[in-house]
Amino acid sequence: MKLGVVGLPNVGKSTLFNAITKKGVESANYPFCTIEPNVGVVAVPDARLEVLEKMYTAQKVTPAIIEFVDIAGLVKGASKGEGLGNKFLSHIREVDAIVHVVRCFSNSKIIHVEGTVDAIRDIEIINLELILADLESVQKRLDKQSKSLKGGDKSLVAEVELLQKIKIQLEQEKPIRTMELTDDEKKLVKSFFLLTSKPVLYATNIAEEEITQPINEQVCKVMEYAKNENSEVIVISAKIEEDLASLEDDERQIFMEELGLAESGLNRLISASYKLLGLISYLTAGEKEVRAWTIKNGTKAPQAAGEIHTDFERGFIKADIVSYDDLINSGSFVKAKENGLVRSEGKEYVMKDGDVVLFKFNV
Repeated sequence: MKLGVVGLPNVGKSTLFNAITKKGVESANYPFCTIEPNVGVVAVPDARLEVLEKMYTAQKVTPAIIEFVDIAGLVKGASKGEGLGNKFLSHIREVDAIVHVVRCFSNSKIIHVEGTVDAIRDIEIINLELILADLESVQKRLDKQSKSLKGGDKSLVAEVELLQKIKIQLEQEKPIRTMELTDDEKKLVKSFFLLTSKPVLYATNIAEEEITQPINEQVCKVMEYAKNENSEVIVISAKIEEDLASLEDDERQIFMEELGLAESGLNRLISASYKLLGLISYLTAGEKEVRAWTIKNGTKAPQAAGEIHTDFERGFIKADIVSYDDLINSGSFVKAKENGLVRSEGKEYVMKDGDVVLFKFNV
């Protein structure tokens, strides 16, 4: 899972990204994975892994991971070449969702690029840049496909009609994610790699002293705005996250208790991202390794097995599954099996969050 972090200058984007990078996992834990300077890789928090580690006395624990990509150069006028211009486009096209950091704090020492703090204005500046970039892409594709359609390629009728509908939406300065689309149209849109079709999580950045106070007016405005486009909102203090990321586990826990925080904002950010993308985790456990695997909610057992290795999907026979809670309550996999809690599931089984799985396959 890859999330693009965007935001205007001086909204706290860099501070938050620094916190993500400091908290990042060692790339050495993930073979064949090269981490670029603008990518922070962090573990998805999952308390179940620690419990399973003790149960199996596992040699290794591998959490699911999430990648945050720092999208630089996204400023007012970026679609026309301002800032880093269109260099940001390829980075955003590669991500699954966008984390849009919005400044919701006042601080006279940190000058806002637009002169004042106005969360909705800031959101709309970035949204407009993405809309303009999409409009350019859609127009190019529409011109090309319309020409082919006139040349007799009737298979392009549905695509041209959809592009025309999308063009109208963008010309009204509305993102594609707010459109009502059929399942077939959603599949087509996904193949277009358009920026405003991606789900958005607004990270409202507040001052440190506001973290335990009622949400401020700017945050309330963002929540109302997000509701209208079916986006998610998380309240976070980037500065606190940066401080937490620099502490050892024990110190971090004490600091969080002093602030009255049950969990870090970064953990909440990851959980909200999972929800936004409709993701769940299933688990594999043994003496060699306890591991979490990320899949889309609704994934069937063979495709889930394919996340481990393509051979697992190709030669899928069955999956022996026990729920995490049943496994822990039983005390061991053997006991769970004796209690009739381990199920043998076939190709049509839809995976559930927290399934502990042993796949059987033959290639």
